[in-house]
Amino acid sequence: MVFNKITESESNYNHLEQMSVQELLTHINNEDQSVPLAVRKIIPEIEQTVKHIVRQLEKGGRLFYIGAGTSGRLGIVDASECPPTFGVPNDLVIGLIAGGDTAIRKAIENAEDNRQQVIEDLKAYQINSNDFLIGIAASGTTPYVLAGIDFCKKNNIPTAGITCNPGSPLATEADIAMVAVVGAEFVTGSSRMKAGTAQKLILNMISTSVMIRLGHVKDNKMVDMKLSNHKLVNRAVKMVMDELELDEQAARQLVEKFGNVRDIIANYNK
Repeated sequence: MVFNKITESESNYNHLEQMSVQELLTHINNEDQSVPLAVRKIIPEIEQTVKHIVRQLEKGGRLFYIGAGTSGRLGIVDASECPPTFGVPNDLVIGLIAGGDTAIRKAIENAEDNRQQVIEDLKAYQINSNDFLIGIAASGTTPYVLAGIDFCKKNNIPTAGITCNPGSPLATEADIAMVAVVGAEFVTGSSRMKAGTAQKLILNMISTSVMIRLGHVKDNKMVDMKLSNHKLVNRAVKMVMDELELDEQAARQLVEKFGNVRDIIANYNK
């Protein structure tokens, strides 16, 4: 398939090495400002994805992210932040990266080209038709991701793709295509920049909206968050103070007793 790989387009700027630091930062920032606008254009596709994920999770399914390099790392970051933020099980949102956990910190040669590895990775989790898979690839051509999409389609597992290249294989083969066209990168082909930012924004939108729809947020508060450090404990105390109109000492005692804001609100005065 021949398509215009926009993520590989020539930068709008020349002779970067001759720019001052201020010029570099200003031009990068100018480019970055186009990213939210590109994401806004695909809100209908993001909405469709969120609604489908919620349906899958409500019947006991899980959400999978797969990617390579920056895309894979972004999926893992989003997945790893769901349990502490929303109090969900560690295996509800699962991030997989080509090359395995070692690839989170360092590049693994040819990992993204290994089509068989993603099948083994997904089978290890016994992925099934109750689940939902999102393939993340700025280029839309990553073999690891495309093989995962293909495996899911053959096994009646719904899919979506996040890419920055319209007409790419990922945009064509995923059930739902979220294509954020951010244009040329400041450094030609460095898709960890605008493309990576777009992917991060989309993942934030998806996971946050899904968790809100599943009931893990009350009003605008993370009532199911895990109180794993002093900052979060203090945040919980403030939530309880506001919600139940208690002083700090009383609220802190309840937080120490229940360890969860939702449980405090549900059980207070019972």
